[in-house]
Amino acid sequence: MKFFRDIWLVFQNQLRMLLRQPVWIFINLFQPLMFLLLFAPLLKPALSGGGTISDAEVYRTFVPGLLVMLAIFGGLFQGFGLISELRAGVIERSRVTPVSRTALLLGRSLQDVVSLLVQAVIITLLAMPFGLRVEIGDLLLAYLMLALIALMTSALSYGVALLLKSEDALAPVMNTLSQPLLLLSGILLPLTFAPVWLQRVADWNPFSWAVDGTRALFAGDPGAPEVWQGLVITLVLAVAATVWAARMFARSIR
Repeated sequence: MKFFRDIWLVFQNQLRMLLRQPVWIFINLFQPLMFLLLFAPLLKPALSGGGTISDAEVYRTFVPGLLVMLAIFGGLFQGFGLISELRAGVIERSRVTPVSRTALLLGRSLQDVVSLLVQAVIITLLAMPFGLRVEIGDLLLAYLMLALIALMTSALSYGVALLLKSEDALAPVMNTLSQPLLLLSGILLPLTFAPVWLQRVADWNPFSWAVDGTRALFAGDPGAPEVWQGLVITLVLAVAATVWAARMFARSIR
Protein backbone atom coordinates (compact mmCIF):
# COMPACT_ATOMS: atom_id res chain seq x y z
CA MET A 1 0.00 0.00 0.00
CA LYS A 2 2.89 2.36 0.78
CA PHE A 3 4.25 1.76 -2.73
CA PHE A 4 1.05 3.01 -4.40
CA ARG A 5 0.88 5.95 -1.98
CA ASP A 6 4.43 6.90 -2.98
CA ILE A 7 3.47 6.76 -6.67
CA TRP A 8 0.47 8.98 -5.99
CA LEU A 9 2.58 11.52 -4.08
CA VAL A 10 5.18 11.75 -6.86
CA PHE A 11 2.43 11.92 -9.49
CA GLN A 12 0.68 14.76 -7.65
CA ASN A 13 3.93 16.69 -7.31
CA GLN A 14 4.78 16.31 -11.00
CA LEU A 15 1.24 17.24 -12.02
CA ARG A 16 1.35 20.40 -9.89
CA MET A 17 4.59 21.40 -11.57
CA LEU A 18 3.00 20.91 -14.98
CA LEU A 19 -0.14 22.87 -14.08
CA ARG A 20 1.98 25.81 -12.96
CA GLN A 21 3.17 26.04 -16.57
CA PRO A 22 0.32 24.62 -18.70
CA VAL A 23 1.79 26.35 -21.75
CA TRP A 24 3.91 23.22 -22.28
CA ILE A 25 0.80 21.21 -23.17
CA PHE A 26 -0.02 23.65 -25.95
CA ILE A 27 3.59 23.81 -27.12
CA ASN A 28 3.56 20.02 -27.47
CA LEU A 29 0.28 20.29 -29.37
CA PHE A 30 1.57 22.80 -31.90
CA GLN A 31 3.31 20.35 -34.27
CA PRO A 32 0.44 17.79 -34.32
CA LEU A 33 -2.03 20.62 -34.95
CA MET A 34 0.02 21.83 -37.91
CA PHE A 35 0.03 18.30 -39.33
CA LEU A 36 -3.72 18.01 -38.76
CA LEU A 37 -4.60 21.33 -40.37
CA LEU A 38 -1.94 21.72 -43.06
CA PHE A 39 -0.82 18.20 -43.99
CA ALA A 40 -3.89 15.98 -43.67
CA PRO A 41 -5.80 17.76 -46.51
CA LEU A 42 -2.92 16.86 -48.87
CA LEU A 43 -3.40 13.14 -48.20
CA LYS A 44 -6.71 12.77 -50.02
CA PRO A 45 -5.20 12.40 -53.52
CA ALA A 46 -2.50 10.06 -52.21
CA LEU A 47 -4.90 7.76 -50.33
CA SER A 48 -7.56 7.72 -53.05
CA GLY A 49 -5.25 6.00 -55.55
CA GLY A 50 -7.06 7.68 -58.42
CA GLY A 51 -10.49 6.76 -57.04
CA THR A 52 -12.73 8.52 -54.58
CA ILE A 53 -12.30 8.71 -50.83
CA SER A 54 -14.19 10.67 -48.19
CA ASP A 55 -12.69 13.16 -45.77
CA ALA A 56 -13.73 10.86 -42.92
CA GLU A 57 -11.63 8.00 -44.33
CA VAL A 58 -8.64 10.29 -44.70
CA TYR A 59 -8.80 11.38 -41.06
CA ARG A 60 -9.48 7.81 -39.84
CA THR A 61 -6.16 6.91 -41.46
CA PHE A 62 -4.14 9.97 -40.51
CA VAL A 63 -5.27 10.83 -36.96
CA PRO A 64 -4.26 7.48 -35.38
CA GLY A 65 -0.74 7.87 -36.78
CA LEU A 66 -0.64 11.46 -35.57
CA LEU A 67 -1.60 10.37 -32.04
CA VAL A 68 1.10 7.68 -32.00
CA MET A 69 3.63 10.31 -33.12
CA LEU A 70 2.47 12.52 -30.25
CA ALA A 71 2.96 9.65 -27.78
CA ILE A 72 6.44 8.86 -29.09
CA PHE A 73 7.75 12.42 -29.08
CA GLY A 74 5.92 13.28 -25.87
CA GLY A 75 7.71 10.47 -24.06
CA LEU A 76 11.18 10.34 -25.59
CA PHE A 77 12.13 13.87 -24.60
CA GLN A 78 10.95 13.82 -20.98
CA GLY A 79 14.46 13.00 -19.81
CA PHE A 80 15.58 16.61 -20.26
CA GLY A 81 13.50 17.69 -17.26
CA LEU A 82 15.00 14.91 -15.15
CA ILE A 83 18.53 16.05 -16.01
CA SER A 84 17.59 19.54 -14.81
CA GLU A 85 16.39 18.02 -11.53
CA LEU A 86 19.65 16.09 -11.23
CA ARG A 87 21.64 19.27 -11.69
CA ALA A 88 19.49 21.14 -9.16
CA GLY A 89 19.96 18.38 -6.57
CA VAL A 90 16.29 17.37 -6.47
CA ILE A 91 17.04 13.72 -7.17
CA GLU A 92 19.97 13.77 -4.75
CA ARG A 93 17.68 14.94 -1.92
CA SER A 94 15.44 11.94 -2.59
CA ARG A 95 18.07 9.78 -0.88
CA VAL A 96 16.93 10.92 2.56
CA THR A 97 13.22 10.31 1.88
CA PRO A 98 11.40 7.02 2.45
CA VAL A 99 9.80 7.23 -1.02
CA SER A 100 10.25 4.10 -3.14
CA ARG A 101 12.83 4.56 -5.92
CA THR A 102 10.51 2.79 -8.35
CA ALA A 103 7.70 5.15 -7.35
CA LEU A 104 9.92 8.09 -8.32
CA LEU A 105 9.92 6.74 -11.85
CA LEU A 106 6.31 5.58 -12.07
CA GLY A 107 4.91 8.81 -10.62
CA ARG A 108 6.75 10.80 -13.27
CA SER A 109 5.83 8.46 -16.11
CA LEU A 110 2.15 8.37 -15.12
CA GLN A 111 2.06 12.16 -15.19
CA ASP A 112 3.51 11.99 -18.72
CA VAL A 113 0.79 9.48 -19.67
CA VAL A 114 -1.98 11.72 -18.34
CA SER A 115 -0.53 14.73 -20.18
CA LEU A 116 -0.40 12.71 -23.42
CA LEU A 117 -3.99 11.52 -23.05
CA VAL A 118 -5.23 15.08 -22.52
CA GLN A 119 -3.48 16.13 -25.74
CA ALA A 120 -4.85 13.07 -27.57
CA VAL A 121 -8.40 13.97 -26.56
CA ILE A 122 -7.90 17.53 -27.81
CA ILE A 123 -6.55 16.32 -31.18
CA THR A 124 -9.43 13.85 -31.54
CA LEU A 125 -12.03 16.51 -30.81
CA LEU A 126 -10.43 18.92 -33.27
CA ALA A 127 -10.49 16.26 -35.99
CA MET A 128 -14.22 15.59 -35.60
CA PRO A 129 -15.38 18.68 -37.57
CA PHE A 130 -13.36 17.25 -40.48
CA GLY A 131 -15.49 14.10 -40.48
CA LEU A 132 -13.67 11.84 -38.02
CA ARG A 133 -16.04 9.41 -36.28
CA VAL A 134 -15.06 6.62 -33.90
CA GLU A 135 -16.94 4.45 -31.41
CA ILE A 136 -16.23 5.34 -27.78
CA GLY A 137 -15.17 1.77 -26.90
CA ASP A 138 -12.72 1.63 -29.80
CA LEU A 139 -11.42 5.08 -28.89
CA LEU A 140 -10.76 4.08 -25.28
CA LEU A 141 -8.86 1.00 -26.44
CA ALA A 142 -6.81 3.20 -28.78
CA TYR A 143 -6.04 5.52 -25.87
CA LEU A 144 -4.85 2.50 -23.87
CA MET A 145 -2.40 1.74 -26.67
CA LEU A 146 -1.21 5.36 -26.61
CA ALA A 147 -0.83 5.25 -22.81
CA LEU A 148 1.40 2.17 -23.07
CA ILE A 149 3.53 3.87 -25.74
CA ALA A 150 3.89 7.00 -23.59
CA LEU A 151 4.79 4.91 -20.53
CA MET A 152 7.40 3.00 -22.52
CA THR A 153 9.02 6.02 -24.17
CA SER A 154 9.05 8.20 -21.06
CA ALA A 155 10.56 5.41 -18.94
CA LEU A 156 13.18 4.83 -21.63
CA SER A 157 13.96 8.56 -21.75
CA TYR A 158 14.33 8.77 -17.96
CA GLY A 159 16.61 5.73 -17.91
CA VAL A 160 18.85 7.09 -20.67
CA ALA A 161 18.90 10.51 -18.94
CA LEU A 162 20.15 8.91 -15.72
CA LEU A 163 22.75 7.04 -17.72
CA LEU A 164 24.07 10.06 -19.66
CA LYS A 165 23.34 12.92 -17.20
CA SER A 166 23.81 15.50 -19.96
CA GLU A 167 21.38 17.29 -22.27
CA ASP A 168 24.13 17.58 -24.88
CA ALA A 169 24.43 13.79 -24.98
CA LEU A 170 20.71 13.01 -24.59
CA ALA A 171 19.54 15.19 -27.51
CA PRO A 172 21.47 13.41 -30.30
CA VAL A 173 20.68 9.99 -28.84
CA MET A 174 16.94 10.64 -28.79
CA ASN A 175 16.92 12.33 -32.21
CA THR A 176 18.87 9.45 -33.73
CA LEU A 177 16.50 6.95 -32.14
CA SER A 178 13.24 8.74 -32.96
CA GLN A 179 13.74 9.53 -36.65
CA PRO A 180 13.98 5.97 -38.06
CA LEU A 181 11.30 4.76 -35.66
CA LEU A 182 8.89 7.42 -36.90
CA LEU A 183 9.70 6.99 -40.59
CA LEU A 184 9.33 3.20 -40.36
CA SER A 185 6.05 3.28 -38.44
CA GLY A 186 3.78 4.45 -41.26
CA ILE A 187 2.62 7.47 -39.29
CA LEU A 188 2.17 9.88 -42.19
CA LEU A 189 1.14 7.29 -44.81
CA PRO A 190 0.24 3.60 -44.43
CA LEU A 191 3.19 1.35 -45.22
CA THR A 192 1.07 -0.44 -47.84
CA PHE A 193 2.27 2.34 -50.16
CA ALA A 194 5.94 1.47 -49.44
CA PRO A 195 8.16 -0.97 -51.34
CA VAL A 196 8.04 -4.55 -50.07
CA TRP A 197 11.58 -4.39 -48.65
CA LEU A 198 10.68 -1.32 -46.61
CA GLN A 199 7.58 -3.06 -45.26
CA ARG A 200 9.72 -6.00 -44.13
CA VAL A 201 12.12 -3.66 -42.33
CA ALA A 202 9.17 -1.89 -40.70
CA ASP A 203 7.95 -5.24 -39.33
CA TRP A 204 10.80 -4.96 -36.80
CA ASN A 205 9.57 -1.56 -35.62
CA PRO A 206 7.16 -1.99 -32.68
CA PHE A 207 5.53 1.36 -33.40
CA SER A 208 4.39 0.20 -36.84
CA TRP A 209 2.32 -2.48 -35.08
CA ALA A 210 0.89 0.14 -32.74
CA VAL A 211 -0.04 2.40 -35.67
CA ASP A 212 -1.75 -0.47 -37.51
CA GLY A 213 -3.66 -1.45 -34.38
CA THR A 214 -4.76 2.10 -33.66
CA ARG A 215 -5.90 2.57 -37.26
CA ALA A 216 -7.94 -0.63 -37.04
CA LEU A 217 -9.66 0.70 -33.90
CA PHE A 218 -10.44 4.05 -35.54
CA ALA A 219 -11.84 2.12 -38.50
CA GLY A 220 -14.27 0.32 -36.16
CA ASP A 221 -12.56 -3.08 -36.29
CA PRO A 222 -11.53 -3.94 -32.71
CA GLY A 223 -11.36 -7.64 -33.59
CA ALA A 224 -8.57 -7.13 -36.12
CA PRO A 225 -5.37 -9.07 -35.30
CA GLU A 226 -3.38 -5.82 -35.54
CA VAL A 227 -5.17 -4.59 -32.40
CA TRP A 228 -4.16 -7.35 -30.01
CA GLN A 229 -0.73 -7.65 -31.64
CA GLY A 230 -0.10 -3.94 -31.10
CA LEU A 231 -1.37 -4.08 -27.52
CA VAL A 232 0.76 -7.11 -26.61
CA ILE A 233 3.92 -5.66 -28.15
CA THR A 234 3.52 -2.25 -26.52
CA LEU A 235 2.63 -3.82 -23.15
CA VAL A 236 5.72 -6.06 -23.15
CA LEU A 237 8.00 -3.18 -24.16
CA ALA A 238 6.40 -0.82 -21.63
CA VAL A 239 7.01 -3.30 -18.81
CA ALA A 240 10.60 -3.94 -19.96
CA ALA A 241 11.39 -0.21 -20.25
CA THR A 242 9.83 0.52 -16.85
CA VAL A 243 11.76 -2.26 -15.10
CA TRP A 244 15.04 -1.11 -16.65
CA ALA A 245 14.43 2.56 -15.83
CA ALA A 246 13.41 1.67 -12.26
CA ARG A 247 16.75 -0.09 -11.82
CA MET A 248 18.50 3.02 -13.12
CA PHE A 249 16.64 5.11 -10.51
CA ALA A 250 17.56 2.67 -7.75
CA ARG A 251 21.22 2.69 -8.85
CA SER A 252 21.35 6.49 -9.03
CA ILE A 253 19.68 7.08 -5.65
CA ARG A 254 21.31 4.83 -3.07
